[in-house]
Amino acid sequence: MTFDLAKEVTRPRTIIATALLFSIANGYAIYREFYLLSLLPVALILGWVLIYRPKYALLFIALGTPLSVNFENISALGGIGISLPTEPVMVALMLLYLLRLATGGTIDKRFIRHPLTVAISFSLLWMLITSLTSQMPVVSFKFFLARLWFVITMYFMISAFFSREKFLKQFGYLLMIGMSVAIIYTIVRHAQYNFAERPAHWVMTPLFSDHTSYGALIAIFFPMVIFHFWRAPNLSFAKLVFGAMFILFCVGLILSYTRAAWVSLAVALPVFVLIRLKIDFKLVLLAAAAVVGLFFAFEDTITHQLSKNSQDSSGDFREHVQSITNISSDASNLERFNRWNAALRMYSERPITGFGPGTYMFQYAVYQKSADKTIISTNQADGGNAHSEYLGPLSEQGLPGALLVVVVFALALVTGIRLYYQLDHAPYTKGMVLCMVLGLVTYFIHGVLNNFLDTDKASVPVWGFMSAFVAIQIYRTGADYLNRQQSNAVSSK
Repeated sequence: MTFDLAKEVTRPRTIIATALLFSIANGYAIYREFYLLSLLPVALILGWVLIYRPKYALLFIALGTPLSVNFENISALGGIGISLPTEPVMVALMLLYLLRLATGGTIDKRFIRHPLTVAISFSLLWMLITSLTSQMPVVSFKFFLARLWFVITMYFMISAFFSREKFLKQFGYLLMIGMSVAIIYTIVRHAQYNFAERPAHWVMTPLFSDHTSYGALIAIFFPMVIFHFWRAPNLSFAKLVFGAMFILFCVGLILSYTRAAWVSLAVALPVFVLIRLKIDFKLVLLAAAAVVGLFFAFEDTITHQLSKNSQDSSGDFREHVQSITNISSDASNLERFNRWNAALRMYSERPITGFGPGTYMFQYAVYQKSADKTIISTNQADGGNAHSEYLGPLSEQGLPGALLVVVVFALALVTGIRLYYQLDHAPYTKGMVLCMVLGLVTYFIHGVLNNFLDTDKASVPVWGFMSAFVAIQIYRTGADYLNRQQSNAVSSK
């Protein structure tokens, strides 16, 4: 007679006996004021999900990202900051994923060889190299590790699940639901201050550090909300739900007072038109180059005209929009120029390897000039980063690091746009791909003025969208897949 452990563990009598013993032990622990034992069942369930049902852990991250709370400088973690509850789940998933690879697991070679994957891998490699040459190695390695668990979990690990349209739909739904809850929370808090402009900068705390990251995330998901509202059948419950969500996102976007988010959506609209009209993007790039050339040719004239605008940030919507181009007195705009100039001076001193990932906020103070400083400038390491997804890496990882960022972003858009044109056989996936392309456009434009890829808020959708592009292109557009679909269609008849 053999002993079957798995069968014995699942017997009702074993479950009842285990529950009874745990209740007695936990009761004694509570009597002794030791409460952590109460969390054991939760830990066991979470561990089971992480190991046997990682799909649900990834979907939990999608739902929880807009609702996560960031805790900075946790002493137990060596001073590193972490977002709860999402980042511990990502760390656990990363470790399990790496363990699986180390014990014989494999990754699809087509995914590894994809140009976007190669560019992201080189970006991580260069970040590791510049961490070794960093002015502050401990800071840089903490930054590198955080980037590692974002990318490994939300780009590499999640890719296999995007082969199914159902997962793509669930991922999108949960992102929108989580963001909707965050917007409702923010609006309710904002209402207590009569929707004034100044409280709009912080009423989204602790879910978001400030209104800029909050507005950026609304903009990323906005195309997705519009798409689901548009495709829902008329007079249906789905139409009602997504209509309410669309109104909610509009109100949240306006009340965020985030000018960069408004600009990013304004740029996404013509990009949508260009993609729909299938205009050759070589012509678009030439036009963009011409615009940049004209700007530098007439830089003095343009700067002189902009300097005449003295409209500061305001609670009045029209005046707040007008303040976007105020480079004469608006403290927020001027401080960005201060940070950018400091980043360029740092780059000129260490043009190849930079000062090290994550070190800008600790190093930039001495590179400020008195003529650039504003009323909100600081010499302490508490003023945030370079306010640019491009100049930040330039100062921290040198020219190669900044170029790799541009290459990754460009390849992501090229991959997404090409994929959109290949998906006539899958209308829902085709629409979602377009939404993700436009969402990334808003973030890449927003990245000129702010950078949030060191947080879970931006990293989850940005790396997740990129992973979806590559996975869908590999698993759902090849000849084998299309032949399989046609065969299934014929057999179903």
